[in-house]
Amino acid sequence: MKVHGDKTRLTERDKMVKRERKRHKRQELLLKRVKQQYEELEREKASTAEVHVESVTEAEHVSTISIAVPGSIMENAQSPELRTYLAGQIARAACIFQIDEVIVFDDCGGGSNQVTERLNTLDTAEGSPAARRCCIQLARILQYLECPQYLRKYFFPIHNDLKYCGLLNPLDSQHHLRQQSEFVFREGIVSKKPTKRKGAFVNVGLLNDVLVDTVLEPNLRVTVKLPDGVDLKSKKIRGKIVSPSQPRQETGIYWGYTVRIANSLSQVFTKSPYKGGYDLTIGTSDRGTNVHDVASNSLSYRHGLIVFGGVLGLEPALESDSKLTVDAVEDLFDEYLNTVPAQGSRTVRTEEAILISMAALGSKLCPVNAPKPFTSFDAIPQSQDTGIQQYAFNEKRTKHDGSVPATPVKESVAAINTSTEQNDDMSRFD
Repeated sequence: MKVHGDKTRLTERDKMVKRERKRHKRQELLLKRVKQQYEELEREKASTAEVHVESVTEAEHVSTISIAVPGSIMENAQSPELRTYLAGQIARAACIFQIDEVIVFDDCGGGSNQVTERLNTLDTAEGSPAARRCCIQLARILQYLECPQYLRKYFFPIHNDLKYCGLLNPLDSQHHLRQQSEFVFREGIVSKKPTKRKGAFVNVGLLNDVLVDTVLEPNLRVTVKLPDGVDLKSKKIRGKIVSPSQPRQETGIYWGYTVRIANSLSQVFTKSPYKGGYDLTIGTSDRGTNVHDVASNSLSYRHGLIVFGGVLGLEPALESDSKLTVDAVEDLFDEYLNTVPAQGSRTVRTEEAILISMAALGSKLCPVNAPKPFTSFDAIPQSQDTGIQQYAFNEKRTKHDGSVPATPVKESVAAINTSTEQNDDMSRFD
């Protein structure tokens, strides 16, 4: 009986131990879930803060131009590759004409039967709204191409919308700096590296992170100003956080565009990030006034907006928007222009209309506060850092093989780069 009682007590002790182990496991699982929820909350907070830094700019000092593009044009492309290339053409046009803001709006009303997806990286007054997949994909590709290459792996994880972005032509924008570019401003991401003093480390694409005196959440995209004449290879570089509009205000350099999603045509106007909204609105249509009848420098603006229609124009966007009560589309705009008055094709594609319209309106627009002319071209990558070097490299290889004689044009291009050492690495590519 005594032995039996010991065994009974031993069994109860084992049960107690098992219960304690289970309780510890439940606590560990609970702590793990809480930790995951906290990390997700921090990521959402970081992405929200990032959008705030990018889109709420102090742009009153420099006049800005925004373009609004319908997301439905992505549905008109027949394959994922063509949809991606279409978005790349719009990004290239925005960069070429130094567009400050690209608005992707839903011109079909965002029907409830459409596939929706949350986008947490675009700032609107409604927070992070859901939008149709075509709008989401176009906005994501536009954001991806605008982001400097050394930051893309931090802000853009692998996603099906970006699957074919390797096919696209690089923007080669002025703010896409190389590691050796000695420019005073740089885009960066706040790292998780701890600091001994108050501040944060920022990865700006150099060999070492830059220390700033501002406490920031990790994974934020920020604009950093470096001291004049700083050694880019130094391990102790100090900088300061500035507004994304400051590089253009101080130097005149084009510093990329922001991306905004509007769920309707009315939100294009009402959700403007600029104080006072847009003071000049232009609609484009083949039913508008001939653009050549507009006098030069007659369209004065502080914050201008140019709206482009989809396959059927802007009329479907007006019909699907219950908040707009005007009878005709032209009543929405200060100017309603036909930028291709003598078109031979029955239709002009939106990506073509952007290029044609911006070129036609170039002499008509008159910014109130134009940015100063940019002159520091020696501090940023130039064409000889990308394409021309590649031509010279091909010419050098052709001469070495002896298969094709060099033409005078190729010889002149190669002569331009005789002082530049050629190598087989990929640093010359964007």
